[in-house]
Formats: sequence, C-alpha cells, structure tokens
Amino acid sequence: MKPTSKKKKQTPFWERAYQGHAYWLGKHKLGKVILAGKNQYKWQAAGRAGDADDLDKAKRAVELAVAMADKQLDLFQ
Repeated sequence: MKPTSKKKKQTPFWERAYQGHAYWLGKHKLGKVILAGKNQYKWQAAGRAGDADDLDKAKRAVELAVAMADKQLDLFQ
C-alpha cells in the first residue's frame, strides 16, 4: 500500500531584495524591511510600521508583527 503524504505546513522565509528584504509565506508577502539611510532601516508588516538601527532588529519586529496579527482578532469582523 502506498504511504499517505502529509501536507507540510508552509513556513515564512526571508528573501533578499534591492536595498531591503521581504518576508514571504508562499506567494504572499507578509512584510518588508528597507534601507532608509546609513544604518537605518524601516519595516512594514501587518498594518504596522517602524524604524530600527539594525537589520536583525527590523527583521524581528516584522516577524513579531506578523505573529501578533495572526493571533489577534480583527476589530470589525
């Protein structure tokens, strides 16, 4: 008998772009980080935005915003 295949849950991943990075889940863009100046990064995700002085901090902020939006209920739904 043929073994049944389980569908893998997709995990989000970072992709490098011109002067920034994008956070993807399949073909859906979850957020992005762009270079705003020397050692300054702007991030956008899940209707939130902010600034960071380090790329790793900006990426973590995007991941946190996406995780919070996933768990928080919409106000007008």
